[in-house]
Amino acid sequence: MITVIIAGGSGTRLWPLSTSDYPKHLLKLTGERSLLQSAYDRAKEVGDTVYVVTEASHAHHVKDQLSELPEENFLIEPGRRGTGNCIVFALDVISRRHDHDEPIAFVHSDHHIRDVEGYVKSLRTAAEASKIANKVTLIGIEPTFPSTGFGYIERDGEVEGTVDTYNIESFKEKPDFETAQAYLRAGNYLWNCGYFVGSVDTFMSEIRRVSPELEESYDKLAGIDEVLNQDYKDTYLSFPDLVIDYALAEKSDNLAVVPATFDWMDIGSFKDLHEANDSNEQGNFFRGSSIYDDELQNAYIHNEEEKPVVVIGLDNIVVINTPNGILVARKDLSQRVKEAVARIKEDQVS
Repeated sequence: MITVIIAGGSGTRLWPLSTSDYPKHLLKLTGERSLLQSAYDRAKEVGDTVYVVTEASHAHHVKDQLSELPEENFLIEPGRRGTGNCIVFALDVISRRHDHDEPIAFVHSDHHIRDVEGYVKSLRTAAEASKIANKVTLIGIEPTFPSTGFGYIERDGEVEGTVDTYNIESFKEKPDFETAQAYLRAGNYLWNCGYFVGSVDTFMSEIRRVSPELEESYDKLAGIDEVLNQDYKDTYLSFPDLVIDYALAEKSDNLAVVPATFDWMDIGSFKDLHEANDSNEQGNFFRGSSIYDDELQNAYIHNEEEKPVVVIGLDNIVVINTPNGILVARKDLSQRVKEAVARIKEDQVS
């Protein structure tokens, strides 16, 4: 089984820890290994072959962190063109090197997962189901609260001949709170974590059936003799941004889903990051030195410089001090960091 780790994105919601040159999957946020390295450790348990798709701007950092991975297993996008084209790129490379019926799991590099055994089991279950049913198979996460930040998968009856695998009735956009509550009560909705499993043949059969945009991208790349020569790069850069959820998943009526048997967290904000780490009795988490607190509760404090950081009498707060900038925010509003970063970039350009 082949695992492809998608290591793109800029992670602006975790600024100033995460930057465009050194995004969040490269950071050690939950332990002694970066999120990317942890994803690689899990992928090695799934199968012997691992590829990493990343973008040229920070590919050198990715290679530094995964020095044991062969050079040819780094697939470097010349520029970001969306998860749809990213997956098509990997499918083209894999089709040139491997059997077209070998299962491939596309996973992300910035998720926090502790249960590696459950993770491996779910991906292998999805691979077997995909082979039996000839369906691209997703992994869905059992929701634990009415999240408005994730897309949802509505599952239907079981796929005949498979284990713990269901047909997909529909995909739902990120809902409002009342709708999310209804999904949670219904019991047949799963969070969409963006993991896709299937062989080259299975993916391409579905792409050719429902996604002419992705089909065109694949055929253009497959028609070039050498991967990532100048013609290949120029062709890739000519593609429009295509997100796999919109370009394939939401157009298809022939997909399946396996409910995950592992814990999962998408670290998309400092609130998530705080929850992914062990806090003290007051609910505080500190990383770095020279941090001084008094009457502090439910706080995430991170200091990367020698100057002291003092926080007194506050609750539900994030304080981040790095050479890239300083962030002070209410933890429940920390997802708005992305908008603040956009304003910073506008000011820098002007």
